[in-house]
Formats: sequence, C-alpha cells, structure tokens
Amino acid sequence: MLDQTDMRILEELSKNSRITMKELGEKVHLTGQATSARVAKLEDNGVVEGYTIKVNQVKLGCFIHAFITIFTQSIYHQPYLSFIETQEKYIINNYKISGDGCYLLECKFPSHELLDQFLVNLNKHANYKLSIVISK
Repeated sequence: MLDQTDMRILEELSKNSRITMKELGEKVHLTGQATSARVAKLEDNGVVEGYTIKVNQVKLGCFIHAFITIFTQSIYHQPYLSFIETQEKYIINNYKISGDGCYLLECKFPSHELLDQFLVNLNKHANYKLSIVISK
C-alpha cells in the first residue's frame, strides 16, 4: 500500500520525470537519498514501470491527429493486428476496448493523402469510424 509521500512522489514524477532526487525530495519533504530509495522501491515493486517523453507531433510534421474506432469483421482479429504492426509510424496507441467497437486507434499523419491510403488499407481488415482532433 502506498502512503501519502509515495503518492506525492508519483505526482511530481508525472509532472517532470527528469527532476533530480534532491529537488523531488524538497517537494515531498525528504532528503535526496531517502527520496531516491523510495523511487527505487516504487520501481522495484512495479508501480513505476518506466519513464517517457511527450513528443510534439506537429513539430515532427504530423499535422493530423485522429482517433479511429475499429470494428473487426470477425472474431479473428489477427489480420487487423498484423496490419497494425506494419503501420507503427502512424500509430500512437492501439487500445482494445469494450463498448462501441473492438479497438480504438490513436494515430498521427503528415497529410490527408497518407491518412486516406492508411484507411484504404485498413478497410481490407476491418471497418472503422474516423474522428479527427480539432484542438486539444
């Protein structure tokens, strides 16, 4: 069970995972060494699974952000999943969902032409409903 200090550590790491242990310790009222030990324990226990960066897709040239609800044509999803594995340059996340649809794809595309080609190829494996992000 996590205590208040552990929860504060997780909150601060979520805001800035590059924070030094000394700075983190000051925010949660621990020494840098005590903070480092707590973070190591959170990592060892699998609470912290890893650290990541947030990438600005527009600055990388991907101007179209889309969510695509996937409706597979049968209970056999492997053709769809195999197709998705070949399209990693466009896919941010592929969530298996319940409710409306089987999967929810979060994607990025540099142009409408590439989005259209992706959808044409996707339609060979599944039906879909497309939603384009207007603003965040």
